[in-house]
Amino acid sequence: MTKTGNYEKATFAGGCFWCMVQPFDELEGIISITSGYTGGHVDNPSYEEVKTGETGHYEAVQIQFNPSLFPYEKLLRLYWPQIDPTDDGGQFQDRGPQYRTAVFYHNAEQETSAQQSKKDMEQSGKFSQPVVTEIKPASAFYPAEDYHQNFYKTHEKEYKEDRKQSGRDEFIQSHWQ
Repeated sequence: MTKTGNYEKATFAGGCFWCMVQPFDELEGIISITSGYTGGHVDNPSYEEVKTGETGHYEAVQIQFNPSLFPYEKLLRLYWPQIDPTDDGGQFQDRGPQYRTAVFYHNAEQETSAQQSKKDMEQSGKFSQPVVTEIKPASAFYPAEDYHQNFYKTHEKEYKEDRKQSGRDEFIQSHWQ
């Protein structure tokens, strides 16, 4: 089910899920953000299983949002500048299939919007390499362990150190700003 009352879900993989929460957090119309795993073949996987790269799962965030306050297209515009859409081997310091990028759509409208946003990205001339971020149908989403939820708030020092080492901010600054 993609709608809960007037709310919808959006699911994005952008490498380490710790870094994918903060950009969307505390914005009007964003109801909740859950770090978790999706797209794989193992039911209810653990972080230890997913980080091996053998479960088929992506680290992802699932966002519950009010589309009348924060349209899906706005989520997409916020998503793309958080990632390197040309890297099919992971994101920044995080390597492996569990750190690939993908937009997981929950309905036909989201699929259309996601495909168009990817096409716009490809045609933008912003990147010299092909855009490899996949657009895929949403599948079972398994919330990560409590330790990983809102990590940037609950483990602020560790989060800042990891993010600084990752190279993500340098990439964002050089390619998106």
